[in-house]
Amino acid sequence: MQDEHELIQQVYAAKEDMEAADRLIGSYMPFIKSETAKFLKRPPMEGHDDELSIAMIAFHEAVRGYSRSRGAFLKYAAMIIKSRLIDYRRKEQRHGNVISLDAPAGEDDTPLSDTIADETDRNEAYVVREATRAEIEELTRQMQEFGVSLSDVADNCPKQQRTLEACRKALWYAKEHPELLDELLKTRRLPIARLSEGSGTERKTLERHRKYMVALLLIYTNGYEIIRGHLTQVMKGVAV
Repeated sequence: MQDEHELIQQVYAAKEDMEAADRLIGSYMPFIKSETAKFLKRPPMEGHDDELSIAMIAFHEAVRGYSRSRGAFLKYAAMIIKSRLIDYRRKEQRHGNVISLDAPAGEDDTPLSDTIADETDRNEAYVVREATRAEIEELTRQMQEFGVSLSDVADNCPKQQRTLEACRKALWYAKEHPELLDELLKTRRLPIARLSEGSGTERKTLERHRKYMVALLLIYTNGYEIIRGHLTQVMKGVAV
């Protein structure tokens, strides 16, 4: 392990050089195994636990997607690894059973699915709950760097449908132009002028709801998959 400045230099080199990426992954296998162990609640076994391979791929994904504006690389990589492992676990829980769930589980011919459904649902609910909590904590921390709190966002949320639609248009424009998201992270300021001009949203609307917009845009700068999923449900009728 080395200091953050040297690590960031290696990360940027690894973006363009596959051999450099392989060396970086090799150097940080203890970190990757540690993050996998946190998820499994035990040390991963090479060649046995698919989660370790998922974590290695996620680490490489973090290398490809990292920029200095995202903060410390290892913290960013840990978040991506955890997110990908959660995705993998949820898919496995849905599709990984090869035994017929319609097979009788006992003398009363009760289907096996009836005996394991509750436990599976509880396990998946726990995984999702923990992942959601981690995302909210990280988002709260990141918003604090912009002087924004969760209560600020709630208070600053548009109350009228027309204003909400205008903010959605600005969000959609920022999503389609990721350089605006990078600018937000680098300057710690909402690019109101460019958002207004590009999306056709009145500048005064964005200024009035600046804290709300900061939160929305931050959600699209990092690995907040679960929170984005909730936004998709909230913003029905608008592609987000």
